[in-house]
Amino acid sequence: MEQPSKPFWKTKPLEALSPEEWESLCDGCGRCCLVKLEEEETGDTYFTDVACFMLECHSCQCSDYEHRKRHVPDCVTLTPELVRTIDWLPPTCAYRLVADGEDLYWWHPLVSGDPDTVHQAKVSVRGKVKADDKQVGEGEWEEHVVRWPARVPKAARRR
Repeated sequence: MEQPSKPFWKTKPLEALSPEEWESLCDGCGRCCLVKLEEEETGDTYFTDVACFMLECHSCQCSDYEHRKRHVPDCVTLTPELVRTIDWLPPTCAYRLVADGEDLYWWHPLVSGDPDTVHQAKVSVRGKVKADDKQVGEGEWEEHVVRWPARVPKAARRR
């Protein structure tokens, strides 16, 4: 009897992933599309409940992912090197988990087979974004700092 092969994220380092595998690691939570603030003195990063204006908050998808850099020049394009060096990826982020040798959560679409489980597990930003960065001025972002994007929701914990 042939043993089932392990999924690619358990056998390949980030650098060896195909473009399709790389993109499929994104769970569609939208947390990385939230405005983040960095405290200059400490370097600490804080999430806000303000999203990039390109984020469609119900689907948690970019409204023009392929051309996002045209609209938001400083939008971060993740690379294996960046994933290992930036500190603001949420603890649930598959890129971060794979880089750290961890497995994906049960609700990740690659595990569950259902892109809606990221919302069911309360990991996505759906229903949690208060405004977009065109509606809230940069000077008001501090009033929107929240802790939930840096946490693993109870419903999302490993089974």
